[in-house]
Amino acid sequence: MTARRGSTVQEPGPNEMRDPVSRAEFRKAVIWFSVAVAIGLIVLLIQPLLIIFGGLVFAAMLDGGVRLLGRVLPVPRGLRLLIVVALAVAFVLGVFYLAGMQISAQAEQLRTTLMAQGERLAHWASELGIVPGRQDVADLARQALGSIGRLTSFVGNAVGAVTTLFMIMVIGLFVAIEPRIYDRGLQWMVPIGKRDDFAVTIDRMAFTMRRLLAGRLLGMAFEGVLTGILLWVAGVPMALLLGILTGLLAFIPNIGAFISGLLMVAVGFSSGVETGIWAIAIYLGVQTFDGYVVIPMVAKRTVDLPPALTLSAQILASTLFGILGLALADPLVAMIKVTLEREAEIAARVGVRRQGGESEAGP
Repeated sequence: MTARRGSTVQEPGPNEMRDPVSRAEFRKAVIWFSVAVAIGLIVLLIQPLLIIFGGLVFAAMLDGGVRLLGRVLPVPRGLRLLIVVALAVAFVLGVFYLAGMQISAQAEQLRTTLMAQGERLAHWASELGIVPGRQDVADLARQALGSIGRLTSFVGNAVGAVTTLFMIMVIGLFVAIEPRIYDRGLQWMVPIGKRDDFAVTIDRMAFTMRRLLAGRLLGMAFEGVLTGILLWVAGVPMALLLGILTGLLAFIPNIGAFISGLLMVAVGFSSGVETGIWAIAIYLGVQTFDGYVVIPMVAKRTVDLPPALTLSAQILASTLFGILGLALADPLVAMIKVTLEREAEIAARVGVRRQGGESEAGP
């Protein structure tokens, strides 16, 4: 049937979904609404997501050890994973068995020393007139110590800490046993046409994570052992505990080194000015050698993250997500960096293909 002569087709109104402009605006609204819902879900579920991400980080550490062991021991993957886990558990238990009593005694001594040094610092500030009066300083010190006590109680909550650590280790262990299963599961969630690019991105993220954690573990071992030995030689009290704390805090770049330095200096000056100067010299020497020799060498083979970017991410993550966010900020930034680099690579490849198609279709 043909339309009558002179009849006109009625154009869709601006409020009808037949209008292309209305459909485009509706799609934009749906996208923005979905983004808002996704952000809300992330904020609501951030703690479980951080635990899952921590499990993936732990899995990357185990997988790196399994791959490294596979270069010298051609046995099945499951047996290599069992050897890595057994060696890690034996190391931790051996350290606490051989030096457990000493570490416990030094931990109590460290707490007492820090409190005494805090009172001395408050008295010194009061004498210089930096603060209104000594009584006010004492009140502020008591409030600060109370806050620190509450924070320590919160962080050291036995049930919460053990449960979180157990969940992270279980998730990481299951992923490390058979990572390909979870890799394929993630690929099935992506459209077929994008699965190849997604698989390459996942492989690069896993590779980057392994190298990043290998560098972190190497730096932790170097700083902890060297600091402990030098502090012991210099006669600084609690050298063993300070070495262990320095090694553990080295997992968090920038902030960890600053905290370990404060602990060393406070303990050093508690035994005298000369010992405090030695503690400062050891801290500066270890950090200088680590920053100019160890980190550049490790960064060439791992992930070279800008220090300002890492520090900003740590501040933001610690403010929003607490201690767990601070510890996982560095791996999270590395994964985002790999994703953005991969997206830029795909976009450049698509652009080259389009230019090639236009040139072939040109005159």
